[in-house]
Amino acid sequence: MVFEDPKILIEDEIKQLEEEGYLMSDVRDSYNWFLLNRPEITWEDMKHFYGYYFQFLEKDPNFKYFEPSEFEEIRNNSNFKKYSIERFVEKHLYEKIYGSLLGRAAGCMLGKPVEGWKREEILEYLSKAGEKELDYYFPFLEAYNNKLRSKECLRGKINKAVRDDDLDYPIIGLKILETYGLNFSSENVGKIWLENLPFGLVYTAERSAYRNLVNSLMPPKTATFINPYREWIGAQIRSDIFGWISPGDPIKAVTLAYKDASLSHIKNGIYGELFVSALLSLSYLFDDPEQLIIESLNFIPQNSRLFEAINYVLKIYVDGENFDSCWKQIIQRYGSYNWVHTINNACFVVAALLYGEKDFEKSICLAVESGYDTDCNGATVGSILGLMLGSNNLPDKWISPLNDSLESLVPGFHKIKISDLAQRIIMQIKL
Repeated sequence: MVFEDPKILIEDEIKQLEEEGYLMSDVRDSYNWFLLNRPEITWEDMKHFYGYYFQFLEKDPNFKYFEPSEFEEIRNNSNFKKYSIERFVEKHLYEKIYGSLLGRAAGCMLGKPVEGWKREEILEYLSKAGEKELDYYFPFLEAYNNKLRSKECLRGKINKAVRDDDLDYPIIGLKILETYGLNFSSENVGKIWLENLPFGLVYTAERSAYRNLVNSLMPPKTATFINPYREWIGAQIRSDIFGWISPGDPIKAVTLAYKDASLSHIKNGIYGELFVSALLSLSYLFDDPEQLIIESLNFIPQNSRLFEAINYVLKIYVDGENFDSCWKQIIQRYGSYNWVHTINNACFVVAALLYGEKDFEKSICLAVESGYDTDCNGATVGSILGLMLGSNNLPDKWISPLNDSLESLVPGFHKIKISDLAQRIIMQIKL
């Protein structure tokens, strides 16, 4: 099995550098010459591009963003705020975290069969099933048997939360905290990865960082060396636990999330994890989605593409346009990003939270119906609504099929009760 194709890595790197604001026309010309004069692109060719062509680049003078990757620079270009932290009783914490875990699992299972699909494909599927919109787990259609990404998560088939990286990473985060405490480092995160994650089941930026760790590179180099996926969604889906253990304290949440994110990501890849960790931390305090999003924006740089994109979605919502119009405008403006990029998927998460109007079912269905990274977005929105509402207020139709059971590839967590996992996470909260 070829895990990393040098041709794809070069092409993805060129696109990534363009998105970061570099002028790439000369590099593209050189790459096209390579394609014409090489029977195949080799690893040596790729190293040549990284060692030469990608080293002497100029920024587009019209690129208007400032996107630091160092934590202090991020903080200095954001508006970190302190909040009056409530003292939550243990029962209240349990209902919140258990609800968030259940919500994350339900949203992930909902989106898993159609991961990577476009919205029009999802709506066509529902139409052929005789359904106007998404309002429950997907039914099975024989005609799509080979296209569905997971049949264990279909309607009538679910009896647990099956293994998924969106569910593995909160457990990895728990292992980091149980092993090293709150003072863990990015190097500690890498060690836990190497000890608990098989290389073949990590993807994009995480796979690049993993490869770099094996080759004895250290953070932050693990995030930048031959890693064209450094602004993709991988860090964003690892953020939940840092918000869970920081009730009403987003500065703590983003400080922890940064140490995790910077192992594999830079710039907007990092900001995605900071933003979602802040959303979850502040979900203990705010139950209005619009206010929650506005408050969480304080924790990412104000001159970044992600900050601009989220504000773009907020404006569409505030202007009174409907969800369909909002989705179309997100696609028009951010559809050129890869389907697993941070920015476009964060827009779908924000749109689902706003138009879901604090309704769990409506919110996760809008997140998944948006297409692209459906299991990630369904999981993130489900986690936020689950924490906001608490386990006792989640619809039974979504939660009971999970049977309080979760599968993971992480050693020691292959089969675990979701309620037991919630109790272990609570032990990491220091109020």
